[in-house]
Amino acid sequence: MREITDEKLAKYFEVTSKALEMAKDKFDEERIEIAKDFFNMAQSYFEDAKYFKEKNDYVLAFGALNYAHGWLDSGARIGIFKVKDSKLFTVDD
Repeated sequence: MREITDEKLAKYFEVTSKALEMAKDKFDEERIEIAKDFFNMAQSYFEDAKYFKEKNDYVLAFGALNYAHGWLDSGARIGIFKVKDSKLFTVDD
């Protein structure tokens, strides 16, 4: 497949939205400033993705979603987000 469909984009928006919601209040207190920075980067890329989708630029929207989720996933992996959901993050349940 060589296209980003409405369905695929909607799925990635849903997954990243769930990950944002899960991570938003699960910051490691000892590294709170780093956690806030990672979360803010993820939130910013998510907002960028919405903007690009509104402009019908699905390629940039999809790319921004992947960056957003990458920030969340990285934060989960290094432990600054205290999450336990292996469907949304590369962590053990």
